[in-house]
Amino acid sequence: MKKLMSTNYSPLAFNTAVFLLRIFLGVLMMHSGYNKLVGFGDMKSHFMDFMGMGSTLSLIMVVFAEFFCALFLILGLFTRLACIPLIITMAVALFKAHHGDVFGDGTHSALFLGGFLTLMLLGPGKASVDGISGK
Repeated sequence: MKKLMSTNYSPLAFNTAVFLLRIFLGVLMMHSGYNKLVGFGDMKSHFMDFMGMGSTLSLIMVVFAEFFCALFLILGLFTRLACIPLIITMAVALFKAHHGDVFGDGTHSALFLGGFLTLMLLGPGKASVDGISGK
C-alpha cells in the first residue's frame, strides 16, 4: 500500500509509461488516419476547408498528421517534432470542427490533444528509436 501511495517513480516506470502512452495514442490515431487515407477520394470533396486552403489540401494535411506522424510516434522517431502536426490537427478538430465542445462531440479530440501535449513535454523515452540512437 505504501508503494501505491508514493509519489516517487523509477526511470523504468517513467520510460514504460511514456512507451505505453506513445503506443496507445499512436495506434488509435493511426487508425483514424488510415480510414481517411483509404476514403480519401470520397472525403476530399466535403472535408472541412480550413483557413481557405481548400478541402483537399486540408485533408492531405490531416492524413499526414494522423497517419504518418502517428507512425513516427509509435516508433519513437522524431517524437516531439511529430507531435506538432498532431497537436495542431487535434486543436483544429476540437475548436473548429467540434466548436470547443470538450464534454460532447469533442471529447476524443480533447483527450488526444492532452496526450500529444504531454508527449511533447515528456519526449520519447528510452524505449524509442530516438532514445536508442541517443538523440
